[in-house]
Amino acid sequence: MLQFFQKTIKDSIQLEGVGLHNGIKVNLSLKPSGVNSGIIFKRTDVDEAKSIIEASYKNVSSAILCTKIKNSYGVSVSTIEHLMAAFYGEGIDNVLVEIDAPEVPIMDGSAFDFVEAIRAVGIQDQNDSKKIIKVLKKVEVKDGPRHISIEPLNKDLIIDFKIVYKNPLIRTRRKEFKLSNGDLTSIYNSRTFCLYEDIDQIRRQGLAKGGSLENAIVVKENKILNDDGLRHRHEFVEHKILDCLGDLMLSGHRIFAHIKTSQGGHQLTNVLLREFLSNKSNWEFESLEGKDLKDSVYLNPIAVNA
Repeated sequence: MLQFFQKTIKDSIQLEGVGLHNGIKVNLSLKPSGVNSGIIFKRTDVDEAKSIIEASYKNVSSAILCTKIKNSYGVSVSTIEHLMAAFYGEGIDNVLVEIDAPEVPIMDGSAFDFVEAIRAVGIQDQNDSKKIIKVLKKVEVKDGPRHISIEPLNKDLIIDFKIVYKNPLIRTRRKEFKLSNGDLTSIYNSRTFCLYEDIDQIRRQGLAKGGSLENAIVVKENKILNDDGLRHRHEFVEHKILDCLGDLMLSGHRIFAHIKTSQGGHQLTNVLLREFLSNKSNWEFESLEGKDLKDSVYLNPIAVNA
């Protein structure tokens, strides 16, 4: 019987860029990895005995403006969310990510370059089936006006995301993303963004040293400072959905769920995963076989538009 096979990449991928927050030039190498190994980061610039960091929600050490994971030796890698979202959307389960700096390159501020590189080398089925997390009961996390919830949904993932900004251009926007629709192009292409008036404060925190109009949308009052403007009208909220996908990948598996969030972000998603996964009565594993595979978006990814 056909199985919902785990996947890795067919060949190694080499990428380079700059860290959004630390401004350091970085070389990134994605390598095929064995079944059930998951997504593993390896810092090639540190002692090899301390170099491995498992991409897990349990290892998230900070979620301020990006997702950062750290191992027991204190070795970390940050801004992993766009790369993790590419793995989620492309159905990839097992990859070794070698990196020679403490931050994943920001590229153009979206997941486009990662997805394009993955599709260029191709995806390899592996000889073991995926395990999907099936939600059994609703779990909700609230933080003042901010909230996120996860609830049962049959064989699909829906992310209903609402952003609320006082800025007259961004305003309040809401978008529902349904994975079974298949086309992740606009999600993958959506870039990170910030308000012009926040830049000085962000940099005083030692962040955004590598930020520029080449890798982020900057909004000043009712104007976008980037010459090319937005790539599409929902780019702000769809970038938040991209981040959410990447953070959900830290569960270690795909999730069948309906996720609803307002003013959510990296921190809230991580708190939700910790609360949700810590209680086994909230979820169980589900394997897909046979007829469930016929129309799977993981086996039939939609090509990214240039």
